[in-house]
Amino acid sequence: MDTSKIDVFSKGILLIVSALLFASLMFPMWRIELTAPQYPEGLVLLLHANKIGGDVAIINGLNHYIGMKTLHTEDFVEFKILPYIFGFFGLFALVMAFVARKKGVVVLFISFILFGALAGVDFYRWNYEYGHNLNPNAAIVVPGMAYQPPLIGYKQLLNFGAYSIPDIGGWMMIGAGILLFVIVLKEARLLHLFRKTKIDAALFLLALFSISSCSNSKSEPIKLNVDNCDFCKMSIADGKFGAEVMTQKGRVYKFDDIMCMINYCKENTNVKIEAYYVNDFAQDNTLIPAETAFFLSGGTIQSPMHGGIIAFSDEKGVKEFESKLNAKPINWEVIIK
Repeated sequence: MDTSKIDVFSKGILLIVSALLFASLMFPMWRIELTAPQYPEGLVLLLHANKIGGDVAIINGLNHYIGMKTLHTEDFVEFKILPYIFGFFGLFALVMAFVARKKGVVVLFISFILFGALAGVDFYRWNYEYGHNLNPNAAIVVPGMAYQPPLIGYKQLLNFGAYSIPDIGGWMMIGAGILLFVIVLKEARLLHLFRKTKIDAALFLLALFSISSCSNSKSEPIKLNVDNCDFCKMSIADGKFGAEVMTQKGRVYKFDDIMCMINYCKENTNVKIEAYYVNDFAQDNTLIPAETAFFLSGGTIQSPMHGGIIAFSDEKGVKEFESKLNAKPINWEVIIK
């Protein structure tokens, strides 16, 4: 048996990788979504391998007012060479499916990862230059303000929220990279090693759990007398009644009253909520997950917008204030309905 060659399973995976790389050319690679009160449906910039698409004309108009350079496909040499690079990797994977050499697959994987890293650096440089090199004679000039969108994730830019993520073509590229990694692991017999060594496998799973835990959404502290309620627009001055939601895109909305948060979510059903947070009434401006909190409602509770609901991190607080405020316990499931 020739140990320098990959097996039939890996050949099949390489064919899938090749198909993903070629198919990615037909879809946008990346998308930058912009949301603002004046654009409730949002604006989107689509980056294909060979062009810029989406709401380019509107975004260029906005860029002109703040002094940013307008976006045109012909200004970027990347759009001329990227289709050939993706085609090269797709053809490389296809050839390796027939040549079946392990060393060739390793070279393909390493070169693909290096290309991904260089592409990320180039994308960051592009964002930085467009966000920082502003026309000083623009109609709107905010001293010290830069408009660099995030490389990935969410960022607030004045009254615009910018959300940057891979699009269909980008996810195909990511999927191709993951499949190449699986082949390299399999052919190097690392997966077999994990199966035989239970301790190593447990440590590996623990590491993955730690990474995923670190990526979980966390609340953003409310700045009292600085932040305004995203529903009633009043200044948030009391750290015992406030609330906050984080969307699936990472954007944070803050409220001075728990019921302001509930009413906002009911009026904005298009906003996809990732997590709800409420202030712990027994502490000073401390946010806790709403799903695990204990609530009191009614009685003499005087919340800023008369929502009449307060939250606690444990039942001790509920029992302490229930009789003091003549309030009644209420479940989160009832509040959120």
